[in-house]
Amino acid sequence: MAITAKQVKELREMTGAGMMDAKKALVETDGDQDAAIDWLRTKGLAKAAKKSGRVAAEGLVAVSVGGGTGVAVEVNSETDFVGRNADFQSMVASIAGAAVDVEDIDGLNAAEVGGKTVADTITTAIATIGENMSLRRMAKVSGDQVVSYIHNSAADGMGKIGVLVALTGDNEAFGKQVAMHIAAAAPQALGEPDLDPAVVEKERQIQIDIARESGKPDAVIEKMIIGRMKKFMAEVTLLGQQFVINPDLTVAKAAEEAGVEITGYIRMEVGEGIEKVEEDFAAEVAKAAQG
Repeated sequence: MAITAKQVKELREMTGAGMMDAKKALVETDGDQDAAIDWLRTKGLAKAAKKSGRVAAEGLVAVSVGGGTGVAVEVNSETDFVGRNADFQSMVASIAGAAVDVEDIDGLNAAEVGGKTVADTITTAIATIGENMSLRRMAKVSGDQVVSYIHNSAADGMGKIGVLVALTGDNEAFGKQVAMHIAAAAPQALGEPDLDPAVVEKERQIQIDIARESGKPDAVIEKMIIGRMKKFMAEVTLLGQQFVINPDLTVAKAAEEAGVEITGYIRMEVGEGIEKVEEDFAAEVAKAAQG
């Protein structure tokens, strides 16, 4: 019988199997979904589905640079131990390499590495390694020169924090210093125009409320807010921050003296924004002992 794309999609969602494996299972069982699930289980291809509910907040960020374009990807796992697994690292490196040629996460999931799509490659790795994993995000930046930096490196081009800096001009050494600054200082945006207006307005309102608590006249409060917002911008924008290499200079001034312009950056840290479930270790051991 003819197998539809809808049937394949439903089976993939139920089992976590790869697209071709799901289709083959349906062909082998004449479209019987329950039998197809059993077929996948006997082949060890539905194992990944059991892992899909677990929080994957560890893993690696990998960066790849080529032809004036840099890309960063985050691939998550459940435990930090997997991040040190050579097979996992090899998979992450291949995903980062494929990301250079695509524009978004959907394109990356569909890209091929080693004869399989990235999505299917991850599903296979889940079944093989035995932990939930996910391709969480990717980001790209371009410039005359793109410099990369990895903090807490686990292997070449990957670690806990990945940074890319795009420059107009040629000064790799300075670009590396800026990348290290970004890893440490974690700016929210390149410059003031790049900040989310909602973030700026929220901070302004907070500062107004604080100033009003002082009981000072509105005219004085207005001047206080101008100064405090200027300080806020200097703290959260890359170009306004004091350069960690030379705190007497802002990053913008340091770039000017280095003969370059910083046009963009990416800072990606493993697990940022993911809510991790903290579990009592003794309770976890007891639970494991109970089976």
